[in-house]
Amino acid sequence: MKYKHPKLFYNKLTMRIPLSIIFFASIIIVGCKNQKGPGNFGAKPFPVVEVETRTVIGYESYPAAIEGINNNEIRAKISGYIKEVFVDEGAYVNKGQILFRLETNTLTQNVQASKSSVDAALSSINAAQSTVDAAQVEVDKLKPLVEKKIISNVQLETAQANLLRAKSQLDQAKAGYHQALANYKAAQANEDYAIIRAPISGVVGKINFREGSLVGPGDPTPITVISDTKELYAYFSMNEADYLNFLAKTPGNSLQEKIQQFPLVDLELANGERYGIKGKLGTVTGQVNPQTGTVQFRVSFSNENGLLTNGNSGVVRIPKQYNDAIVLPESSTFEQQGITYAYKIEADTAKLTIIDVCDRIDNLVLVKSGLKKGDIVAANGVGNIKNNTPIKPVRTTIDSIVQKIKPIF
Repeated sequence: MKYKHPKLFYNKLTMRIPLSIIFFASIIIVGCKNQKGPGNFGAKPFPVVEVETRTVIGYESYPAAIEGINNNEIRAKISGYIKEVFVDEGAYVNKGQILFRLETNTLTQNVQASKSSVDAALSSINAAQSTVDAAQVEVDKLKPLVEKKIISNVQLETAQANLLRAKSQLDQAKAGYHQALANYKAAQANEDYAIIRAPISGVVGKINFREGSLVGPGDPTPITVISDTKELYAYFSMNEADYLNFLAKTPGNSLQEKIQQFPLVDLELANGERYGIKGKLGTVTGQVNPQTGTVQFRVSFSNENGLLTNGNSGVVRIPKQYNDAIVLPESSTFEQQGITYAYKIEADTAKLTIIDVCDRIDNLVLVKSGLKKGDIVAANGVGNIKNNTPIKPVRTTIDSIVQKIKPIF
């Protein structure tokens, strides 16, 4: 029997073959296609690193306000109008240098009037002294005459009374002189107060009042501020918990001993650069501020290069050393709902592992628990792995991974 159409012959043939045979035959064919021989050749290569232990130094950072060791507000001791300004903002001045001069016309007149009063008081003393001398001569002349009974005692008593009166007038003249002299010195002092001098050596800040401004000792705003910036203080605060940790972990039996043994600290400036000179902890208030719940610390920094100024801001960085810390790259971990995970490699299979992190420093994760030295973990790309995923481990180093993820500026 011949068929002119092969397709029609195939359809008739398939109708005669049982469907069960066709089904099992298809399963066998598919299985043969998927089978690739022994071993799991579907696993993808993936970079892995060995967990290490290292000595790592981290930092605790605290915002800081920077001030000169001595910030002296310049105010007028007397009221007056500024007549002359001898310095400019930002200038360095020496102690005793003239900064401002106030109007002195009235003060000069007062000095001259006081000087005249002193001269008049001195003349009164001289006149009173002459009267005393004359009265004394009269008494001395009458005494022998009374003793010889040439004259009566009444004349002598009158002369003695005149002497006492003259001495009293002399004492009053001397008191008047001392008062006039005190007024004169006060007027001179006021005239000298019209010249405002630098009480310390340092840098002049903003000048708040210029020529023609009326200033006085009661002004709420100083004329300017002079800051001694040879050395500066950086003030920062710790909360109560950090302060208790400071007391517990810093060597020393007393607060003063702990301050002396506290490590040198770094200062990060507002531009992100690190200040080239390390600072030394100087004082701790030791009392918790009830308003802020913090304790204030003060660190001193030398300012030999003049880079720092009064009013700078920065960040104090306190070193914290971890010995034999278990470390792995930051890229080996990820977080979900506050829990940190890493993929530990066992028998070429990625096993999801919870780890407890104690710190993160320079793209390294410091592990408290969950991993140990020698464990193998996925190095990066952990977002592309699932638990129990088979992989082909490709060994690399922690340093090579860390260097790759460091930002370059």
